[in-house]
Amino acid sequence: MNCTPKFVEDIQSHAQSELIDAGYDADQVDMMSERVILVDDSDNILGSMSKVEAHQGEGVLHRAFSILLFDDDNRLLMQKRASHKITFPDVWANTVCSHPLHLPDEISVDGSKNAAIRKMQQELGIPLDSIHPDEIHLITRMKYRARADDVWVEHELDHILFARAPRDMVINVNSNEISEIEWVTQSELNNWLSEQSTRDGIIAPWFRLIAENILPEWWGNLDGLPALADKEIRNFGDVSMGNSSDTIASKAGVMTALKSHKDAVETRIIAALSKSENDRLEAAMKHLIEGGGKRLRAILPWLVADAVGNSNDGLYDLGASIEIIHNFTLVHDDIMDNDSVRRGRPAVHIEFDNPTAINAGDAMLAVAFEVLAESQNFDDVHFRDLIRIIGSMVRRVSEGQQQDMSFESRANVGEDEYLHMISGKTAAMFTTCARTGALLSGADQSTVKTLAKWGENVGLCFQLMDDLIDATGDSDTLGKPACSDIIEGKQTLIAIHALQQDPGLLTNFSEVFGSGIEETDREVLDTVVAELRNSGSIQYAHDKAMSFHAAAHECLNQLPKTPGMQVLRDLTDFQMVRIS
Repeated sequence: MNCTPKFVEDIQSHAQSELIDAGYDADQVDMMSERVILVDDSDNILGSMSKVEAHQGEGVLHRAFSILLFDDDNRLLMQKRASHKITFPDVWANTVCSHPLHLPDEISVDGSKNAAIRKMQQELGIPLDSIHPDEIHLITRMKYRARADDVWVEHELDHILFARAPRDMVINVNSNEISEIEWVTQSELNNWLSEQSTRDGIIAPWFRLIAENILPEWWGNLDGLPALADKEIRNFGDVSMGNSSDTIASKAGVMTALKSHKDAVETRIIAALSKSENDRLEAAMKHLIEGGGKRLRAILPWLVADAVGNSNDGLYDLGASIEIIHNFTLVHDDIMDNDSVRRGRPAVHIEFDNPTAINAGDAMLAVAFEVLAESQNFDDVHFRDLIRIIGSMVRRVSEGQQQDMSFESRANVGEDEYLHMISGKTAAMFTTCARTGALLSGADQSTVKTLAKWGENVGLCFQLMDDLIDATGDSDTLGKPACSDIIEGKQTLIAIHALQQDPGLLTNFSEVFGSGIEETDREVLDTVVAELRNSGSIQYAHDKAMSFHAAAHECLNQLPKTPGMQVLRDLTDFQMVRIS
């Protein structure tokens, strides 16, 4: 019996007609009339709503599921969503992700499992009796919000389900739902996520959350999966910034550009650091480089030159030199800041020892200038300019670090002081990459100055985004302890704003700030982040980052439009999706 009121059916019918008129696939539009389960933050059922209503505007929190199937070799089955999909088409995700519906067998205890079996049959052609609900394990739950574009949004409390695929499982892909499938190992997926893979394709925002925050806990123990869910609901908040259709396109453009040049700079970096005749020193110099990375700074001079003039192989030598210097500063910063983890691996002074780390940093600085001196691509005038500009950059980075350390003994730091500090410690390197790239391209002085200003604004945005990520991220994603800046008492813009607010509104922040207790419980850190949100401190830092983001775009608006210039625009927007 249909219990939906007639006027609601009429509204839904009209909405479906509008979607079809807008060019959406008819089969996908038909499924948008299905009614999802509305829930509160604790996953209590509140009622139902059509998919089309729940996924528009700001979105309405509803229950979802994400099932992950593993074969006997512990490989995970992934799917690429078809271009017909209304939300997040053409992105890679877990085996199946969808919604339990407001139906008797899907609002029950095993409702998400029943829904998963139904959708695996509908999307992958897996027979309904292939996997029994008892063979599906509810591992945990997560809450997130991700905007797909100006119209569509996901706002879900997602049940994360794991299961073993039967050895004789039949798969018959529904092309209206899925364009490709692939079985991947844990290491293959990790490489994909870290952009070190040759695989193409954007990872769906919810699956990235699962892959970076949940999968590592369970992938190594698939045969010991619990039959009951844990009690936790992991709140990942709003991840929309990195997932609008425009920003996804920007990220794809940036990653394509970085991948196409990465080998050229990587080869030069490794060759330069392999000069040492001392094996231990060489290993220490290469330690952070071998930890991976996008090599953004190394490739930036080439991208800038390509956007405004002529690019050449000398820009790879320049980029390799700057990247080596960047890593040298990280080696020494970790010693000075007493940080034990960098890029998810032990810091150099932890992996080796303090004297070796200091010596390795010194040697890296020397090697960086060797790379410049040995390049056959610079004339004498440009070489002198490069030495002057890069030498100034190293001095400014050191001054910024010294100023940052001086903040540690001060109760109050002004916003202008903080921005001056990060202008040296972080932004100076972006400014140098942009200025030297433009200089070597043959651009006129006005263009060189404009791009240097662009680099400064991108660098300031980069650091403020770093501060926000540190406050709102988690240890597994960050590759270092979560909220480490708060625990260490660092005077970031977030902290500076918070310290000016009523202490009564930030009691947990006041207790954790500067405590130095790295093992602070995640629940306590969540209350700290909530206080920082409620006080407006996180929003204040975010708004300031956006002001530098806008200023960077305004710099590019002053320059002629070229294909290379679009890459710089994408890179400016890339700050919105970066996980450093």
